[in-house]
Amino acid sequence: MKLKVHEWGTGDRVALLIHGLFADHQNWYRVGPAIADRGYRVLAPDLRGHGASPRGPYSPELWAADLVESLPQNAELAIGHSLAGMALALAVKPLNAARAIYVDPTWKMTAQQHASFSATWRGQLGWSDEQWRSANPRWASGDIEARLGSMKRFDPACIDGLAPGSGHDHMPQTASVPSLVLLADPSPFVTAQDAMLLQAGGFDVQIVPGSSHSMFREDFSLFMNAIDAWLSRAGE
Repeated sequence: MKLKVHEWGTGDRVALLIHGLFADHQNWYRVGPAIADRGYRVLAPDLRGHGASPRGPYSPELWAADLVESLPQNAELAIGHSLAGMALALAVKPLNAARAIYVDPTWKMTAQQHASFSATWRGQLGWSDEQWRSANPRWASGDIEARLGSMKRFDPACIDGLAPGSGHDHMPQTASVPSLVLLADPSPFVTAQDAMLLQAGGFDVQIVPGSSHSMFREDFSLFMNAIDAWLSRAGE
């Protein structure tokens, strides 16, 4: 499925920014321009069922296939948050991205997590501005506005695509490209044991202190500093 893709910047290098559940390209209203300022042309797709992209059946494999169909190969950097971290891991080889950053990815969920998170997410479908602000006091007003806007264009059937009920495990065993995993403190999706397995498989795993699942909304500067430091160490 061809996705609607939004752009920031005109740099010679390409960066891919891929959002999580409920969101769309507006997810990156600060991150996209900031990465463009670092010399990239930034491409941010709306996943199927989100934003201005088409609707259809939903599964991790289909979200990944859409990325391969809609985005260019050989990007210098690819970043995926949550649901998109899972989709990106499935797509990173055919995309042939040079480097990947996974932001608190939903690689693994138990059947119990499917049930509990599905119930939580469905309960959030009708949240008001006040409810989002109350639940996320560290989010900037722009993040609240982006969330409310993206919720209007979100297909609730995506929830079943991510958490159909039986649990899933798409955690990669090895890093096929230089890869950073940024985890919430603590992560609801990546256990300490899994973090050790990821490190053994060649991933650079870092916990962002004091953060939750939406770390780039809560502390934008800390998030960008973590990315800049890793890219500097990775030789970019």
